Amino acid sequence: MTPPTVLAVIPARGGSKGVPAKNLAQVGGVPLVARAVRACLASREVTDVVVTTDDAAIADAARAAGVTLGEPDRVHIVQRPGAIAGDKSSSEDAVLHALDAYEAMHDRTADVVLLVQCTSPFVVREDIDGVAAAVAHDGADTAVTVAPFHGFIWRDGSALEEDNYGVNHDKSVRQMRQDRPEDLLETGTAYAMNAEGFRTHRHRFFGHTALVRTDAARVLEIDDPHDLARARALAPLLDPSPLPTREDIDAVVLDFDGTQTDDRVLIDSDGRETVAVHRGDGLGIAALRKAGMPLLILSTEQNPVVAARAHKLQIPVLHGIDRKDLALKQWCDEQSIAPERVLYVGNDVNDLPCFALAGWPVAVASAHDSVRAAARAVTTTPGGFGAIREIAAWLLGPALTTTTPARSPE
Repeated sequence: MTPPTVLAVIPARGGSKGVPAKNLAQVGGVPLVARAVRACLASREVTDVVVTTDDAAIADAARAAGVTLGEPDRVHIVQRPGAIAGDKSSSEDAVLHALDAYEAMHDRTADVVLLVQCTSPFVVREDIDGVAAAVAHDGADTAVTVAPFHGFIWRDGSALEEDNYGVNHDKSVRQMRQDRPEDLLETGTAYAMNAEGFRTHRHRFFGHTALVRTDAARVLEIDDPHDLARARALAPLLDPSPLPTREDIDAVVLDFDGTQTDDRVLIDSDGRETVAVHRGDGLGIAALRKAGMPLLILSTEQNPVVAARAHKLQIPVLHGIDRKDLALKQWCDEQSIAPERVLYVGNDVNDLPCFALAGWPVAVASAHDSVRAAARAVTTTPGGFGAIREIAAWLLGPALTTTTPARSPE
């Protein structure tokens, strides 16, 4: 049986009165639109992702999110017409337009269409899987994410010349929480609709609506700068660990200056240059090598100290390279390694082309701000002070346990 086609649509217009350029605002170091794209691509149910936008920068950020996860072909950009890109334009209009554009582009019909909101920064794969499966497999016409809500809601009755009153409670009776009917709060995160029914009703709710429960701790919609500040404060607590594991990686490629060194050069009176390296990095590299991980040092630096260090570490090296991205692509081709399975460690702007190529771009803690922003993960340790040892611990565990005990070549 052919699985249903599930299209996730992310509306992301450029204009926003509450938070300028809101959909490009970063939470946890990732633009809001990219966070939504990543969650949709992680879903087991979603076939393709469409970002409908009137803003070129948002489109670029959405494409980059697909490239970073190695799935650029599943992320499609639809130019949102100005007529449905204003403050009062409905999300339904944007989704209907995106649905039509996608089906015309691919000459196929979507069975289920999702509305996923950028403004819910803590959307996760389980939210999207839940609403999609409810419609695609469980017979619901529509579905929405909800969270348990235990608050007492009041309404100001002065506009109607009435007394203030309780909406979900009788103010004359103070019930214990466990004695009250459970209320569920619509989170605004993800919605799913049967595509044919959505075309007919032109609304996100019709027929039987499934309620997909999510964690109330992750419920946050960004409408003003205070919401954005809260999201940024919560991201370290709520975001899943961004760190790769051994199962995610087929090769590790290391820059040299600034990643394996502290980026300083000592010059003696004869002009000879020396650098300082960290013994912990040597231990980590030895453990990765013993574990069978393909390794490469890739550097623009021509100083022979780079080759000498690689020789001591017993790993291959390419240095004095002008176009590191081209050298990386060629090395991957020669080794039959997919670039999206490469962890590349860098620290400065000349590493950014390799960041765009590798599936796991990693910045050391002391990296340039633009490099940290482009990284998929950032070490807590600066370059030259054990950052490579830290990365090895991500992949092998803190003890760097391998089948054969690792011995540092130091």
